[in-house]
Amino acid sequence: MAAEESVNDVNRRFYEAFESLDFKRMEGIWLREDYIKCVHPGWALLTGWDAVMESWKRIFENTQEMRFALTDVRVRVQGGLGWVTLYENLNSTLEGQSNAAVVLTTNLYEERPEGWFMIHHHGSPVMMRQPEPHPTVQ
Repeated sequence: MAAEESVNDVNRRFYEAFESLDFKRMEGIWLREDYIKCVHPGWALLTGWDAVMESWKRIFENTQEMRFALTDVRVRVQGGLGWVTLYENLNSTLEGQSNAAVVLTTNLYEERPEGWFMIHHHGSPVMMRQPEPHPTVQ
């Protein structure tokens, strides 16, 4: 399998773990190192295994449903690093309230003998412009 396909596959598994709200699956995606980093939209930078995993626990404990439609997915590999940029078109139910958002995301993966593992996830909210109102009378 080409490196780009392998990175695309682990990225797909990341979003499957995210949607499943299964903490053990999410743990299996990440490299167990103290230099991993994560930025959830609206959160500060989290560094290290414990801080990053605690964030996923908190998200999963307070979320009833999470669904993604991924768009503009671009994969690049250089040596033992691979990264994916994409838009997460997210629909979720958080504490009983439905939410929709668009998040511009970069996911960074490191290759190890066992495969590719996430080392950095950064999501930034995209502020959508409201459409211009169309006049009803000319």
